[in-house]
Amino acid sequence: MTGKAMPKPTEPKLLSGGNPQIAKGYGNEPVRAYIAAMPGWKSEVGRKLDALVEHCVPNVAKAVKWNTPLYGIEGQGWFLGLHCFKRYVKLTFFRGSSLDPVPPENSKTPETRYFHIHETDEWTEAQLETWIRQASALPGEKL
Repeated sequence: MTGKAMPKPTEPKLLSGGNPQIAKGYGNEPVRAYIAAMPGWKSEVGRKLDALVEHCVPNVAKAVKWNTPLYGIEGQGWFLGLHCFKRYVKLTFFRGSSLDPVPPENSKTPETRYFHIHETDEWTEAQLETWIRQASALPGEKL
């Protein structure tokens, strides 16, 4: 033995705004690593959202690309993204303009709509469930 110490696992780096830097990967593991690295109250929001998506779409495909957890349907594309900012968690519905009701935040892309969750916001799982179910039934974004 040479006496070299094994490198300690490092915590994910937080990028500007508090977004965790997680290596690109497919499946549950990178998404859970991203959620665990979300700072403060945002991590609990991430866990709730992840569980809600799994409940609404039992065979959901997951990945982390561009430091963003994505949810989709195999062969259909991504329908939802999750991103951590300094003051809120942003849900991206890639075909959000087709949802009823349409999520409140506009995008530069006409079909995309956002829903922001701030620390003190009260949001209902029922509304998110409706959007998630609708979004998962639409053709997804090929990223």
